[in-house]
Amino acid sequence: MVAASEGGGRPALTEGAAEVGGRVREFRERRGLSLSELARRASVGKATLSGLEAGVRNPTLDTLHAVAAALDLPLTALLGPPPGALHGAAVEMRLLRVFDDGPVTYELYRMRIPAGLAQRSPAHHAGVTEHATVFAGVLETGPVDAPQRAGPGDHVEWAADVPHGYAALGESDVLAGLLIRYPRPER
Repeated sequence: MVAASEGGGRPALTEGAAEVGGRVREFRERRGLSLSELARRASVGKATLSGLEAGVRNPTLDTLHAVAAALDLPLTALLGPPPGALHGAAVEMRLLRVFDDGPVTYELYRMRIPAGLAQRSPAHHAGVTEHATVFAGVLETGPVDAPQRAGPGDHVEWAADVPHGYAALGESDVLAGLLIRYPRPER
């Protein structure tokens, strides 16, 4: 896989970070977790998590994914009403729809990766899978240790409960649909 961009400092949200922080705190408290314990489980700095909950930090997409995974939640549970675009180090995503189907939640995104860029994503909670359909460009995606390539019209899927990545190979941007399937953990 192409080397991952280290642009982890790019804020994921254009607005609504304070509301996201409030939801993180609410879910953390419902689960009886201390700030320190959630920070440990998410592998996120305690100060970062505290700033997120206080609404004074705009989190990166990696931070949001890590916190959602540590809380066994789909990303959209933290985001609330449909956000505008979400920005990662390389990936730009727009939520199109959330589907709840019994014990499973699906999130459907339109995804764009500029040519030559790549990023890694932290592991989601157990049982999460991702499915990408490529419309333009060449996408390299999947588990970091076993990436797959897909071109226009191709579909790939992978277990996303391990670190995984996305890269736009070649000289064209990747345009794709991304479906993330989140089973609800047993409680």
